[in-house]
Amino acid sequence: MGILALQADERVADVKVTSDDLVVRLMDGRSISVPLVWYPRLLNASARQRRQWRISAGGYGIHWPEIDEDLSVEGLLRGAPAPPEGRKRATRNKNGERRRILAPR
Repeated sequence: MGILALQADERVADVKVTSDDLVVRLMDGRSISVPLVWYPRLLNASARQRRQWRISAGGYGIHWPEIDEDLSVEGLLRGAPAPPEGRKRATRNKNGERRRILAPR
């Protein structure tokens, strides 16, 4: 007996930010919902700023240019809140896109 295995497509399809949650719908139909309090920049952003997102990193990331916030699908799937603000620093990947990495302690 064969098993039908659907291919997971973890690219971002849609993003909604409510007053309490960030909800990311993936191309394969799954949704990830995380508390907005995990991402202080989004929590403190205006409703207009929260709506101004774009897909980045080949579909595997989300960028809010006005508040300079970047999240990855990988981090959302792991349930990883934003690191403390003092430990973030921005870098650019080979395509010139900004991304955040943890700075050494």
